Amino acid sequence: MLYIVGTPIGNLEDLSPRALRILTDATTVACEDTRRTGRLFQLLGVKAPKLVALHEHNEASQIKSLLAELKKGGTLALVSDGGMPSISDPGTRLVA
Repeated sequence: MLYIVGTPIGNLEDLSPRALRILTDATTVACEDTRRTGRLFQLLGVKAPKLVALHEHNEASQIKSLLAELKKGGTLALVSDGGMPSISDPGTRLVA
């Protein structure tokens, strides 16, 4: 299952309980910057799952492995550095 998860911009309280559950349960989180997303997990006090960088420079090459993980039954969460991933953020190709 692929989940597109909005992340807080400036205030951790903006993260919904459902988003937190999905991020906690995901086998992999695809994110623009693993350091930034890793810090989000740290601030939330939650152990980070496997974090995979997905950005404009590697998106085309990462799609195949992420789709393979989904086909194996993995749970993948897609996040951007802040807010809801959208048309202009990395991940557009993955969602398509």
